[in-house]
Amino acid sequence: MGQQAVHIQDESVPVHPDHDPRHPLVIFGDHRFCAGTQLEVQRMAGPHMHSQIELNFVLNGHMTYWFDGRELTVDENRLCLFWGMIPHQVIDRAEGTRFVCLYVPMSVFLGFPNLSRFRDAVFRGAVIEALDIRPWDRDVFLRWRDELLSGDAEVMEIVRSELTARVMRIEREGWRDLREQGAAILSSGQRDADWVVHVENMLRFIGEGALGDISAEDVGRAAGLHPNYAMTLFRKAVGMTINQAIIRHRLDTAQSLLIATDLPITEVAYESGFGSLSTFYDAFQKRFREKPVQFRRRMRPVASAA
Repeated sequence: MGQQAVHIQDESVPVHPDHDPRHPLVIFGDHRFCAGTQLEVQRMAGPHMHSQIELNFVLNGHMTYWFDGRELTVDENRLCLFWGMIPHQVIDRAEGTRFVCLYVPMSVFLGFPNLSRFRDAVFRGAVIEALDIRPWDRDVFLRWRDELLSGDAEVMEIVRSELTARVMRIEREGWRDLREQGAAILSSGQRDADWVVHVENMLRFIGEGALGDISAEDVGRAAGLHPNYAMTLFRKAVGMTINQAIIRHRLDTAQSLLIATDLPITEVAYESGFGSLSTFYDAFQKRFREKPVQFRRRMRPVASAA
């Protein structure tokens, strides 16, 4: 993520000692709602990708992103959001520019009702800028940041509901895609551009289809690649196999459902795309080191144990 965020160490963060620095590094971190710890905007050494939806509210100054081949500027008192799986990099900012950077799990975003056009735009690479900014947005975003960094589970649950509602209001009250104003930047090379496009297409297909019955072969074909080549390219780029990425997305969804709903564990498993309860339990315990019911009790002490 663009700024360091509060999260637990995750064994699937890829390490690429031989990675071409021009290629975006894909980071899979913790997928709770979380906030960047730094307020001052810094230039990034290179483009990267992450699996959450990122929200930026610029408190003062202005910042410029390289975003999927375009140069986009976000001005003071503006709010934008985008899917972190699109390669992005802060390439410039006015001295002393400050912002609030918040992260929303993609699985929660997928569950929003009546946001099909909005959601589709984000997953197709839009940088959404809210047209309606309220006088209190600045103070509210600062408060959300402080409360997400506090570690207080009950307060964080309140922020989750409030932040979800704010994102939904963007769809209702108007938005624009900043890419339409952005200037195109020449690619560093066709080989790099093709590499990014293929990986992005595979990640997008997983993000949109992992809750259904998809396979590694399906992911490769969706990107127009031979399955064996697709699997090799994906593992080299992302640091995990396609099947691991599919399971990971399903677990992200399950985690959000356990926190945000009172669905029975069995329904959580099937809603998250797992074909059997035993497979779900094995995958969940391997990643989170606890059973789903224990996770729910810890994250939501007053919720039903289901």
